[in-house]
Amino acid sequence: MAAPTVGTPACTQVLRILALHGYWQNEHSFRERTGTLRKNLKKRAELVLISAPLSIPDTEGQLEDPRGWWFSDPEKNSFNAMDETKCCSGLEESLDTVAKAFSELGPFDGILGFSQGAAFVAILCALKQQGDPRFQFDFAILFGGFKSRATEHAHFYKEAITVPSLHVYGDTDRVIPGEMSQELAAHFVNPLLHSHPGGHYIPVCAAQKKVYFPFLDSFRK
Repeated sequence: MAAPTVGTPACTQVLRILALHGYWQNEHSFRERTGTLRKNLKKRAELVLISAPLSIPDTEGQLEDPRGWWFSDPEKNSFNAMDETKCCSGLEESLDTVAKAFSELGPFDGILGFSQGAAFVAILCALKQQGDPRFQFDFAILFGGFKSRATEHAHFYKEAITVPSLHVYGDTDRVIPGEMSQELAAHFVNPLLHSHPGGHYIPVCAAQKKVYFPFLDSFRK
């Protein structure tokens, strides 16, 4: 049998990954933003995108059908990652939406999120660890993630999360500073952290491929 070509993984499985967009996005805008990532991962992973259930009031018409996973200000139906609030709204609807995706579009090998979607992924990891049967996956990838500052979400971070995870953040990110992503990663056991010199986006350069590919290949058969 001929030896595999150098740099080509011997495994052939294409992983299925549920991808969750950031706040003020939807599955269509996120598909555009992940075009380069999906192209580079096509031999290793397929991204399945869905939209969050919460519609964001868009008085300026900046984006068609902007969506979110929860609101930190229920009265205004708005969200800010910096908000330290005692209550929020919408999380249960989002959990139901993701549970439906797992049931109807799954199974999924992993789950991926960007910004608020990454923060939501961490919550899903916590629920999986707590034994929630709705969410079954092997790994998580979090881009520009952060820890929810809502008091009612505090219980998600009480137990160290053992789900294998990759945390990617930008050194010059002014939306979600790298420190916030590192704070979230600290709640995971043996997280893999990767920083890039850019801002609030999903990087796909040579340096990132050297991180993404081995991480994904470790779950392929």
